[in-house]
Amino acid sequence: MYPTTIEKIKTYLEDYSIKPSLQRIMIYKYLSANRSHPTVDEIFNELSPELITLSKTTVYNTLHLFVDKGIAIPIHVEGNEVRYDADITNHAHFKCNKCGMVYDIPVDFTTHNFKELSGYDIDEFQVFMRGTCISCKKKSEN
Repeated sequence: MYPTTIEKIKTYLEDYSIKPSLQRIMIYKYLSANRSHPTVDEIFNELSPELITLSKTTVYNTLHLFVDKGIAIPIHVEGNEVRYDADITNHAHFKCNKCGMVYDIPVDFTTHNFKELSGYDIDEFQVFMRGTCISCKKKSEN
């Protein structure tokens, strides 16, 4: 689904008119490989030991570039927490209140009829749910 090699990521970024610097390639590689919907801090903390010139500002600016170019989406979880997702297909998100994980939930939005939105131009559509994930539920039942 996502490009996985550095060469394929480089081509993918170029296809979206993004100059493929090493930092941008590595940030996209991390974002697409880590389905945990990481924050700027998480990406920075994971990549900075390998990319010693990486700054949080670079991660932040790169993610905003990815969002602007349509290869990533921001997920506004709660308060000021923003996570990022390389999966740009239509889907929902579920955050577990116990473990804090954010999961992708497949949803067929074509089956929903939002008559109240007839005539509107929708630029973004996010569905976000919160509760207890299956793993945490099983742990609490045992």
